[in-house]
Amino acid sequence: MATVFADAHDAETPTIEAAAGSVAGKVAVPEAETETEKKPNQAVSKAVAFAKGLIAPTLGILGFLALWAVLAPQVDTSLGALPGPVEVFEQGIALTEEWSAAKEAEGQFYADQDARNAAAIAAGNPGAVRDFTYAGPPTFLDQIFTSLKTVALGFILATLVAVPIGLAAGLSPKFNAAINPLIQIMKPVSPLAWLPIVTMVISAMITSADPLLPKAFVISALVVMLCSLWPTLINTAVGTASIDKDLLAVGRVLKLGTFAKLTKLVLPASLPYIFTGMRLSLGVGWMVLIAAEMLAQNPGLGKFVWDEFQNGSSQSLARIMFAVVVIGFIGFGLDRIMMSLQALVSKNRTI
Repeated sequence: MATVFADAHDAETPTIEAAAGSVAGKVAVPEAETETEKKPNQAVSKAVAFAKGLIAPTLGILGFLALWAVLAPQVDTSLGALPGPVEVFEQGIALTEEWSAAKEAEGQFYADQDARNAAAIAAGNPGAVRDFTYAGPPTFLDQIFTSLKTVALGFILATLVAVPIGLAAGLSPKFNAAINPLIQIMKPVSPLAWLPIVTMVISAMITSADPLLPKAFVISALVVMLCSLWPTLINTAVGTASIDKDLLAVGRVLKLGTFAKLTKLVLPASLPYIFTGMRLSLGVGWMVLIAAEMLAQNPGLGKFVWDEFQNGSSQSLARIMFAVVVIGFIGFGLDRIMMSLQALVSKNRTI
C-alpha cells in the first residue's frame, strides 16, 4: 500500500518523498487522517441510532394527539365539547400568565408596604410600621410545588418507617411471620378509607391556632405515607432475606456487632431491592396524593382539579385536562429520577 501511494504521487510530490526519507514517513500522514475520520463516523452512527429510537415514540404521541383532536369535539359534556390538544395547551399558557401576574402583584404589594413603612419611620411614627404577608390565592405553579413538598414529606416518612421494618422482617423469619398478615391486610386499603381516620387523629393532636405545618398538609402527607410504604417494606424484606448466607457467616466469624453487620453487610447487599421498593412507593404516593389533596382540601394539584370541577366554567374542563397532563409528566420525571438513583446505587455497590 505504501508503494502504491509513492508511485501515485511520484511525479507530483517528489519533495515529500525526499523529506520523508523512509516508507514509514510517507504513510504517517494518511494513517493520521484515517484515525481522525473514524471519530465523526462513530458520532454520526450514535446520532442516527438515537434518532431511530425516537421515531416510534414520536409517532405514537402524534397519533394519540391526532385521535384526541378528532374525537374530542364529538364528546358533549355539561360544560360544552371536550377540549382538544390546542385548547388544553392554550389554558396551560393562560395558567402560566396568571402565575406571572400574581408574582407581579405580590412584588407590588411588598413594594408598597415597604414604601409606607419607610414613610412612617421618616415621619417619626415607627408604631405605624406594619409587616403583612401577601395573602393572594395560590396559582397553578404554586400548587405544583405544594404537591411536590407534600409527596416528598410522605415519601420520606414512608421510607423511614418501611426500611427498618423490612430489614427486621428479612433478618428474622419469626418477625416476618408475625407482621406478614398485617401487611397483607393493610396494603390494599384505599386512601379514601385512611383519610377520615387520619383527619380525626391529626385534628385531635394539632390544636394550635398557628401550627408549624398546616393541618391539611400534614393530613395529606400522612395519607401518602400510609399508602406508599408497603412496596418499600416488602422489597426491603425480600432483599434482606435473599442475602448470601456466606456473608452472614463471615459476619459471625468476624464477630461484627448488630450495627456493623447492618451497615457493612446487610444494607450494601439489599440496596438495589430497597431502591426498587422506593421507586414503586414514590409512584404510589404520587397517585394517592391527588385524592388526598382533594378530600383534605390541602392546596395542591388535587385541590386545583377539585376547585376547577366545582367552578364549572367553560375553561374548567381544559384546565383539568392540562392538570392531568402535568401530573403525568411529573410522575414520569419522579420515576426517572428514582430509576437513575437505583442504577447509580447498583453500579457503585461494593457487595
